[in-house]
Formats: sequence, C-alpha cells, structure tokens
Amino acid sequence: MIAKLKGVVDSVGPDRVVLDVNGVGYLIFCPARTLSDLPPPGGAATLLIDTHVREDHIHLYGFSDSLEREWFRLLQTVQGVGARVAIGILSVLGPAQLAEAIAAQDKAVITQAPGVGAKVGQRIVTELKDKVPSLIEVLTAGAPHDADKTRTARGLMSDAAADAVSALVNLGYRRVEAFTAVAAVARGEDGDLQVEALIRSALRELAQAGKVA
Repeated sequence: MIAKLKGVVDSVGPDRVVLDVNGVGYLIFCPARTLSDLPPPGGAATLLIDTHVREDHIHLYGFSDSLEREWFRLLQTVQGVGARVAIGILSVLGPAQLAEAIAAQDKAVITQAPGVGAKVGQRIVTELKDKVPSLIEVLTAGAPHDADKTRTARGLMSDAAADAVSALVNLGYRRVEAFTAVAAVARGEDGDLQVEALIRSALRELAQAGKVA
C-alpha cells in the first residue's frame, strides 16, 4: 500500500498530477489546494497518498498534508460521499472552512462543492457533528499556546456560545458567519462571557469584517 510519494512533477491537470518517481510516472488525483501548492513541472514534490484498490483499478489520491488526507477519509464515512466527491469538497473548502461549516451546521456552504446536493450536505453536517471536539482543534490550530486552545474550545462548546450563534442567525446573519464571529470573540477573551456580551462583541466583529470586505 502506497502511503507517500516523493518525486518530480511531470505534468498537472485540472484534478490530477503525474509524479515521476525514479522514472515511474504515478497518476495521482488531488484537491485543488494541493495542486496549487505544487511546483511547476520539473520541480520536486512530496505527496501523502491514500490508495484505493478496486477489482478494476487502483487509484491514488494525493495531499499536501496529513490533515487534508484525514478529512478525505472522514468525509467518505458519510453515505453518498465517495472519493471523487470528497476531493471535490476539499477543492472548494479547506480543512478549517470545512470544520467551521460542520460545527456551524451550515450545509449550504458544503453544497457549493460539485456533486453535493442538499441531502448529502445535510448528511455530512449531521453525521460529522459529533466530531466537534476534534473540529475545534482544527479551528484553534493557530493559537500560540495550549492554554489558548483549551480556553477557546471551552468557549465554543458552551451553551452561551451556541445561544449567541442562534441569536445572530435570527438577526439575519449566515450561520457560518455567526459561528466564525463568536469563535473569534471566544478566542480573544480570558473569561467566559454571557450570551449578551458574546452577541455584542460578535456584532462588532461582524461589522469590522464588513468594513474590511
């Protein structure tokens, strides 16, 4: 079973790359983000591989990092999501964006991916929502200290945070926008905030994001 390939980029297509490894060309299907990270033909590249063996073919799927590969595997645990659909989702949404969408239960974001209809999108956010603790780790991966990550995860998992997100959605904000704003507020606070304080701070966050946009 192939787990990693290191070689020279031979050619790149819309959803694939041919990697020359010691004179052998491996055809590897990749998400758009991984393809964009590759050097031009002739450059050296290393890809983490997920190998799919079937009766009529062997397909290789390549990723620039282990997080993307784990999401690829996790998505396929959902009924109706095969390898190609998982690649399509990861081409539209990066790991952090996907984590946000699932934690926020925002199926509309996921249905932007090719081959993902409303039913499949709902299955994804419903069946993977129990992965929230690990998703929070994705969302807080940029935090400089473990204490910051713990505090942020606790804040995002609280009832107050969930109520604040719901209130912002009722005010007309998209669920993923509301979730992201509340996440940013929780990340920057030393103590637990009440719902009203979370809503006020999240509204300021949303207003600032609107100005930047």
